[in-house]
Amino acid sequence: MIYLDYQASTPLAPEVAAAMRPWIEDKFANPHSPSTWGREAAAAIELARDRLLGAIGLDEGRLAFTSGATEALNWAIRGTLERSERRRIVTIATEHAAVLDSCEWLEGQGVQVVRLPVGRDGLVDLETARAAIDERTALVAAMLVNNEIGVVQPVAELAGLAHEVGAIMLCDAVQGFGRLEIPAGPHLVALSAHKVHGPKGVGALWMRKGAEPRPLLHGGGQEMGLRSGTLSPALAVGFGEAARLADECRGRDCDHVEKLWQVALSSFSDDWTINGSVETRYHGNLNLRLDGLDGARLIGELRNIAFSLGSACASGSGRPSHVLRALGLSDREARSSIRLGFGRYTGEAELRSACRHIVRVAREQQEWAA
Repeated sequence: MIYLDYQASTPLAPEVAAAMRPWIEDKFANPHSPSTWGREAAAAIELARDRLLGAIGLDEGRLAFTSGATEALNWAIRGTLERSERRRIVTIATEHAAVLDSCEWLEGQGVQVVRLPVGRDGLVDLETARAAIDERTALVAAMLVNNEIGVVQPVAELAGLAHEVGAIMLCDAVQGFGRLEIPAGPHLVALSAHKVHGPKGVGALWMRKGAEPRPLLHGGGQEMGLRSGTLSPALAVGFGEAARLADECRGRDCDHVEKLWQVALSSFSDDWTINGSVETRYHGNLNLRLDGLDGARLIGELRNIAFSLGSACASGSGRPSHVLRALGLSDREARSSIRLGFGRYTGEAELRSACRHIVRVAREQQEWAA
């Protein structure tokens, strides 16, 4: 199996598995217990928190662990609107479903939601954003690196527009954390462990002091009185170790991804079109389309290669990608698109081999259709 689905999830780093193992097998105490074992577990969680804060690299903030990025985004959006008298959200049409669906739910509660369009390159126009972000705006929500097409949105500039009108800026940094520098402007940043070679089931919300959202979960208030629920030391430790590795390996990972990007580009002819900006994107995400291709059928025909049509959260729905449709692609063009994701543990030879097989089977599809 050749794994090219890094945007859906990344392989667990061996160092992360080793760091988690004692907390799975032997050190099972509740970290909120006053016992010696409980205090030891709590100390391990605080070390993990410090490692995450260090890897994020932003000042004057604190971090709460969550069950994943979906919870972090829901908490950030709904909790911010609950603490604000303003009733307007500005976001982007290509955001993750966790953002768009949360906004849609709030829309049903009387909140005005502005979904900014993107160009053919997948990028938001800043003048359009400036016109939408005004004194009525409580929250601006934007993804740093798009999970489907890899384009990098101008988060720093959007944060500046939010600051000008006193709005809160939320950055979904799930696909960017550990790969790109997180801009200093956001008040809230959502993260996920399993997108940086950590375990599934744990995420985090970074919060600038004074911008903490109202609690979404109520109970014991274990996370600084803001988020309730017993934390898993194993998951927190795994996330912390993944963050440490991402920080330590960032330069090497970036160089490796650039080599892989060149390998992938050289494997596809001019008949294939890259979806989204070629220049303003993370190069570990290659979203391509070929006229007449049946992407879903291609995946079925290449069972030894793991890749996708788009977001893993929506691929099973049967609907064309909302991201690709926002770029102006027709339903047919969207269904003729595939996403290849690669990173730290992808080999150049295996990527070249996978691309060769994809091109061959895609050509066979075209020949049968002719």
